[in-house]
Amino acid sequence: MDNTATVREKSMCFAVRIVRLYQYLCDEKKEYTLSKQILRSGTSIGANLAEAATAISRKDFLSKLYISLKECSETLYWLELMRKTDYLTEKQLLSLHKDCEELRKMLSSSTKTINSTLQTPHSKL
Repeated sequence: MDNTATVREKSMCFAVRIVRLYQYLCDEKKEYTLSKQILRSGTSIGANLAEAATAISRKDFLSKLYISLKECSETLYWLELMRKTDYLTEKQLLSLHKDCEELRKMLSSSTKTINSTLQTPHSKL
């Protein structure tokens, strides 16, 4: 399985976890504002990867990957804020943070690789 497929699969699994977190925050914690923010950023990672699959150019593809990377970083922020405001336990944070950080590292690596190939003259990409 190539890295792009792996990242898409992991982002889908992560999005499912984020949707469940959103449901938990709304139902159990009665929290609606922060939960909506993390729902948007956490599910947007995979949505932008899905858009990247139909990119019209390598630059467009790279742009979508960068957006996914930025959404991933935003999601990490919301997770940490939710922990600091006691909406998440340390255990809940660590599990979600680990998965999100793994996605962030994969996306960062992919964007660096693709960006360097675009900078190379006569690139086949």
